[in-house]
Amino acid sequence: MIDLMRPIDAQFLETPYYGSRQMTRHLRRLGHDVGRKRVRRLMTVMRLRAIYQRPRTTVPHPAHRKYPCLLRDLVSDRPNQVWCSDITYIPMRKGFLYLVSIMDWSTREVLSWRLSNTMDSEFCIEALQEALIRYGAPEIFNTDQGSNSRRPGSRRCWKRA
Repeated sequence: MIDLMRPIDAQFLETPYYGSRQMTRHLRRLGHDVGRKRVRRLMTVMRLRAIYQRPRTTVPHPAHRKYPCLLRDLVSDRPNQVWCSDITYIPMRKGFLYLVSIMDWSTREVLSWRLSNTMDSEFCIEALQEALIRYGAPEIFNTDQGSNSRRPGSRRCWKRA
C-alpha cells in the first residue's frame, strides 16, 4: 500500500488536477498493476481530491439594468406566451461545452438550442433568431438576466422582433 502511496503523492504534487482515472494511467505507465478502484480508495485515504477547471461565468456589472419579473402569479396556459432561456455548462475531458436552450413554458418544448465551446453571445443570438423565425415572438421572454441576455446583440435581436 505504501509503495503506491508515494508515487501517487509525488504525482499529485506535480499535477493536482489528476483524478483517479488519470492517476491510474500514470501508475500503470510506471509499471504498477493497479485498478481504478484501488487508486480511488488510496486517494480517498490520503485525502487527495482533484482540482478541476470551473466554468468561466461572469459577474454582472452593477451598472447593468435589471428588468422586472413579469412572471409573478402568471399562469402560462397557451403556447408562445412565455419562453425561457438558460445556459448550461457540460464538463468535458478538456474543458467545457456551453448549451443554450430556448423553451416554451406552456408546452415544455425546446424551441431552439446551440452548443459552443466559448461563452460568447453569438451562439445565444443564433438560437434566439432561429426560435423567432420558426415560432414568432412570444409575449414574454424570461432569462436569468445573465451576461449573455444583457449584451447589446441580444437586446437588438429582441427589438427587431
